[in-house]
Amino acid sequence: MAISVGISACVLGQKVRFDGGHKQNRFVVDELAKYVDFKPVCPEVGIGMPVPRPAIQLLQLSDGSERLVASRDKSIDYTESMESFAHQHIPAFDSLCGYIVCAKSPTCGMERVKLYIENGNTVPGGSVGVYTRELMQRMPWLPVEEDGRLQDPVLRENFVFRIYALNDFYQSLREHRSIHAFIEFHSRYKLVLMAHSPAAYKALGRMVASIKDWDLDEFYLEYRQQFMDAIKNRASRSNKTNVLMHLQGYFKRSLTKGQKQELAALIMSYREGNQPILAPLALIQHYLKEYPDPYLQLQTFLNPYPEELKLRYGL
Repeated sequence: MAISVGISACVLGQKVRFDGGHKQNRFVVDELAKYVDFKPVCPEVGIGMPVPRPAIQLLQLSDGSERLVASRDKSIDYTESMESFAHQHIPAFDSLCGYIVCAKSPTCGMERVKLYIENGNTVPGGSVGVYTRELMQRMPWLPVEEDGRLQDPVLRENFVFRIYALNDFYQSLREHRSIHAFIEFHSRYKLVLMAHSPAAYKALGRMVASIKDWDLDEFYLEYRQQFMDAIKNRASRSNKTNVLMHLQGYFKRSLTKGQKQELAALIMSYREGNQPILAPLALIQHYLKEYPDPYLQLQTFLNPYPEELKLRYGL
């Protein structure tokens, strides 16, 4: 089954923007759409605004509150309508594994959205779109990313990985919660956690070790949040090098001295930035076929998403 991902309708190519245009993202349409089932939403159209329509903006009042208003006539206020739309629709997103929003939008922007004050100046740092703020507050575990930030290969890879990880979590645990199922899931992601957050790796390990003391429904919610928070951290080259060296250790009795030296040299070349991570991983995958190890074969770190997405090429 395709993975369900929410998306700002304009990013998918629908002509719903205030000027009648769109902001179609080529990676989204040409690559990611092959693997996910997009659920397009335009909150502005959703509250009854026409296409095209007058521009809107975020306005900070003297008391610090923020309002969503018409740019030319600030007495026209859409805040309550937008918040009501979000409150009504977000509960239906429970099955989503990610959400792509439109950057800079006063409704959908995830960060640094222009925030005006009454004299026409802007507040440094900006704000968050009204709809996306509600989305992130109500579903803090959900991977959310802006279309523009998907141009960054590191952010793109991390976002897509989180989508696949959350989908795996749901497929493994949503309908069949058991101590065994939680332990199996956690075991598959040990190397992932080691790469993304050594601190979370230890904390979640302790949490799983004490699972018998938990109500499983409460454990499900708490583990989901902590796990998704952990993998949101970008895996550093140093941490990934440590994981590669950890993987190397599983073959110490199988490889010849020359093979060990070759793999160690590739890992160090990656650490120094001279090779993409695919180089040592390809050799590790080769050795894993020759010398199978049940634990390693289940590790998500080795195959986190379809290789056809080519997300690790520049990492």
